[in-house]
Amino acid sequence: MKQNPWKNMKNFWSLAVLGFAIVGVNNSLIPDVWAFQSQSTTGYVVDRQTAGQGADLAFSLTGESENLELTNKPTVSSFPSMLWDFNNLAEISYSELLKLLARRSDSNNTERETVAQPEDIARFEQVVQYAKQQNLHDRSMGEIVQAIADNFLGKPYAAGLLDKSGEEKLIVTLNKFDCVLFVETVLAIARGVAVQDYDYQNFVNRIEEQRYLNGKMNGYCSRLHYFSDWINDNQKRQTVENITAELGGVPMNKTLNFMSQHRSSYPQMLKDEATYQCIVSQEADLAKTTVNYIPTNRIKSVYSQLKPGDIVAVATDVKGLDVTHTGLVYRNADGNMGLIHASPAGEVTVAYDLQRYISRVESAIGIVVARAKTPN
Repeated sequence: MKQNPWKNMKNFWSLAVLGFAIVGVNNSLIPDVWAFQSQSTTGYVVDRQTAGQGADLAFSLTGESENLELTNKPTVSSFPSMLWDFNNLAEISYSELLKLLARRSDSNNTERETVAQPEDIARFEQVVQYAKQQNLHDRSMGEIVQAIADNFLGKPYAAGLLDKSGEEKLIVTLNKFDCVLFVETVLAIARGVAVQDYDYQNFVNRIEEQRYLNGKMNGYCSRLHYFSDWINDNQKRQTVENITAELGGVPMNKTLNFMSQHRSSYPQMLKDEATYQCIVSQEADLAKTTVNYIPTNRIKSVYSQLKPGDIVAVATDVKGLDVTHTGLVYRNADGNMGLIHASPAGEVTVAYDLQRYISRVESAIGIVVARAKTPN
């Protein structure tokens, strides 16, 4: 039978592109291709806050929880062999491979790896379409934040999403959240909507800016683990403004050293002395700043000064820790101030009354409040 030379040529170039994808550019393209495949959603005992602000780790160490169901830590499997069975590769088109190659070649030799699932990208497009249809960009920043947050009601809570890999990765998720991921995601989308920027990659860039010291991911220690540090760093870049003091907040007067004092609970610090010392240094810098909070019994008195979409962090009396949970102020239909948050009890939900909710959280002593600023 006579062979079709054009078909052979097409097959050759397809294999060539796939070969380049496997060999990769700038430390390999493989992780980007691998990100197209579905991954396990097994939860950690430790929330994003544990590796960060310490929320669920505090619960697991002290026995204080909000109906939190502990799950087993996931096992981190080794990366697949280069000798893959090519029949079992995730489906990816020729054009997608070219886009991935282009993306890697334009990465300025950084080692940032974005882990996003196709369903998250689709969800992002749904949310921005809603924002366009509702002309959300014409509303105040706080109203935009609340409207975007509404889109995620009922989405499941998932702990430890940022800590399933031994290396720091830029995790982006729109279909499951821990409490900080929920706040970060809503804020990043809202900031884009405010300036009518609906580009997914720009949204990802905003996530990185909000999550890491000086807005750049550079390993585990660059993540803003303590939420007080998260507020301070984002305030420097005029992403948010800490309004706790002007609302009548009082000093917390405690040393923030929970992570270094519980080193064994953080695999990244346990196995790496340099990372541990870096966290210790960050804690020392935090000691130079004053962390204010509004006591629980005074929260209702500031309702008139709160705005929908204000960022709320639950201040705690747990030794060495600043906060154990985060969410967003939610203005109910009758005007009462509640809290929309990714609850460890199971999903993104609204607590009708903010003060009442805080009063029922074990070890809570009040709240820290930051306000999202309208981007320039």
